[in-house]
Amino acid sequence: MSTTVSTDNPDDPIAYFLEDLTYHGKTERTRDAYGRVLRRFEAFLADPDRNPSGDALTPAEATHRDCMAWVHTLRGTVTDSTIASYAAYLHRFYAYMTQVGVFESNPMTLVVEELDETIEKDPTRREISIDQMRSFVSDIHHPLDQALIVTLLKTGMRVGELCNLDLRDLALDDNEVETAFDGSPRPQLATRPNSLYVDSEPAVGERVNGEERTASNKRKRATIIPVDEELQRVLKRWLAIRPDSLSPAEPLFVYTTGEWGQRLTPRAVRTVVTEHAEAAGWYDTGGDAADNVTPHYFRHFFTTHLRDRTGDRGVVKYLRGDVADDIIDTYTHNWGGQVRATYDANIYSILR
Repeated sequence: MSTTVSTDNPDDPIAYFLEDLTYHGKTERTRDAYGRVLRRFEAFLADPDRNPSGDALTPAEATHRDCMAWVHTLRGTVTDSTIASYAAYLHRFYAYMTQVGVFESNPMTLVVEELDETIEKDPTRREISIDQMRSFVSDIHHPLDQALIVTLLKTGMRVGELCNLDLRDLALDDNEVETAFDGSPRPQLATRPNSLYVDSEPAVGERVNGEERTASNKRKRATIIPVDEELQRVLKRWLAIRPDSLSPAEPLFVYTTGEWGQRLTPRAVRTVVTEHAEAAGWYDTGGDAADNVTPHYFRHFFTTHLRDRTGDRGVVKYLRGDVADDIIDTYTHNWGGQVRATYDANIYSILR
């Protein structure tokens, strides 16, 4: 069954999509990555000996079964994380083409949901209880180090997303903080106090909010994450000593030594985490992900403990930025209800 709308049927939907990526300001590197994956999928569909239909198909004619079959051909040739990335590219292609009216539906929606259930993005890792994590955090005294680690623990964001946060991405309902800094939070936070905005757009080499970025965000859609009382407390403590920055973007986290006032890099955050993890006996040089505590471990910790407490996989996926457009829209529109209420009722306490 065709998914094409007759009122708008470009001869080459992939080229159409890639051209629109250019209009949206995506880098050549990003466009090339999408192009390679989408053309590979197109070649699979065009080969009747490979696709399950037995006929030569176009992307507009692909069904859920065709998409799943293509994903299956990738297994054993690339890693699980690469499969997830390729599926995300294809999902974004179909989601966009559906949104602009070129296709009627997105056959990748169900595929992505199935992949989320079957691909384990984290290997088996060291088990750390909440009590052990509280003890770990209590030994971190520098305001910046504590703010970095508590933010990772309370939000589950990736280290690149942490580094890309600007002051405008934080809304705290605190008069002292509001008076200390010029400017206002993003409009998206105007009615959502005590929250963080994690964008999906920043990418290496792209200029965002007046500054060229050295890290990329990997979430599928921008996400608003609640800030509870504990995170508010450590962020306020950090902001009280945060050096002024020369960047027009006003990064939230900046160096307090060396490159004074410049945006922290993922490498710097990893160094901070490694030093504290080594002191706790949670990191050995040469150790693997199953043993070592790294910034990504905190994302695993957040996911595991919040999912166990809430029993709501949808909210956790929303907070992680892992869900598809239709699902994330549901949670975005109901942010003040289901998301905030679920988060506030279930987020673990990490400070003593």
